[in-house]
Amino acid sequence: MGTIRFAPGRYADCAVQERGDVLYVATQPGQATLAGMTCEGKAALVLRGRSARIEGLAFADIRVGEGNGAGIRLEQGNLTVSQSWFHDSQQGILTANDPAGTIAIDKSTFTRLGTCEGGGGCAHSVYVGDYGALTVTRSRFEAGRGGHYVKSRSARIAVLASSFDDSAGQATNYMIDLPAGATGRIVGNWFVQGRNKENYSAFIAVSAEGKAHPSDFLTIEGNDARFAPGVSRQSAFVADWSGDALSLGQNALGAGLARFDKR
Repeated sequence: MGTIRFAPGRYADCAVQERGDVLYVATQPGQATLAGMTCEGKAALVLRGRSARIEGLAFADIRVGEGNGAGIRLEQGNLTVSQSWFHDSQQGILTANDPAGTIAIDKSTFTRLGTCEGGGGCAHSVYVGDYGALTVTRSRFEAGRGGHYVKSRSARIAVLASSFDDSAGQATNYMIDLPAGATGRIVGNWFVQGRNKENYSAFIAVSAEGKAHPSDFLTIEGNDARFAPGVSRQSAFVADWSGDALSLGQNALGAGLARFDKR
């Protein structure tokens, strides 16, 4: 694996990875930022090699005319992201389709991302295409600016020990959207829905756009979900369009929040 090390600083630069395995690492985690520049009108890092690892980098102020400027645009291959911060951009991570590929995000933060103002549809904090698997662990999503916090078309999903703080969100939608269905686990997370929503009807949505993947035994348990202080409304913790046999276990739900809504 080749390695690119970033000294502390703010870099108006971008890169395209065409092949191989590359590690992009900050020598001091959180102190190196790729800001304001995109390659190919897409992202600060455009990745289409065999694999990439991102460690300790920050991505900020990424915008393009199509409304989907991202810190990372993954076009194929495996991706691992850890201890990284994506903020104040149209999108944090955006991917194409790679059913053989996997994505893992750990100990990372996504702040003030997303928009539905462009003509090409909404951008999101994380938007994964038809990938083999997405795993999100020990990460934080906060203060979205539109779209969903995690939207994934991957066949398998794991969102574990993470937090979704929508209390300062603006015109946001679902916190986790699995529009094509998925199996896997959503366990041990903390969700707070804020006041300023474009769509407040559910926290987690399953198969809202069709059933490309089965959702049988998708396990959702051990989560804590509620509304932000001062917000009083009705919503569903899980909204399901799939009709599959989801495994919905014990979750701590605040007032006004229904456990399940079949749609």
